[in-house]
Amino acid sequence: MKIIFLALSSILITSCASNLPKDTHDNICHIYEYDDDWEDAAQESAKNWGTPDYVLMAMMHQESRFKHDARPKREYALGFIPLPRRSSAFGYPQAKDEVWKEYRQEESSYASRTDIEDSLDFMGWYNYRSYKRNRINRNNAYKLYLAYHEGHGGYQKKSYLKKKWLIKVAQKVQRRANLYKKQLKNCSRFKSYQQTNKKVPHKKNKSKGKVKGKCNAPWPYC
Repeated sequence: MKIIFLALSSILITSCASNLPKDTHDNICHIYEYDDDWEDAAQESAKNWGTPDYVLMAMMHQESRFKHDARPKREYALGFIPLPRRSSAFGYPQAKDEVWKEYRQEESSYASRTDIEDSLDFMGWYNYRSYKRNRINRNNAYKLYLAYHEGHGGYQKKSYLKKKWLIKVAQKVQRRANLYKKQLKNCSRFKSYQQTNKKVPHKKNKSKGKVKGKCNAPWPYC
């Protein structure tokens, strides 16, 4: 029984951590076709928080390359003594411990940074805060990423202006978001949805303890 329990636990953990193969990264249609859990999670976050799925996916690509257990690189003293990591960032969204704790307190006490739905919902939640606090348009991947990286206070202080490398990264995120947006319009499966006036179906309706009917997104997400 113990062996069976461990095996089932392993399967469940794996099912919540579907890493996307590298050859899908540059095409959001291929991502959704490879694992439609990503489509469901991205669309659900877009509905709840108002950041389009192509922006969320572009940001996540930059943060973790869609790896569930991504962490900052660890440095070694003398070449073999492991040193503390520079940051507590972890998982698909590379969320730090402090802000992840805050998200769990507000939205879901069981949320995990290795879970696709939780991670994309977290990004949408954070971007919604950027919109409310810093008035950043939720279609603007460039500014959203700067706020995501620097924090809301850092963005207000324009700390990114001293980091030319970060500005280049944010520009790269914007280009990828533009690419994903263009690709979505040409996905055959999305064309069929538009022609039949059907919404993209959601296989899951995972409750995060939110009030029924609550939606912070603008039209047409609500």
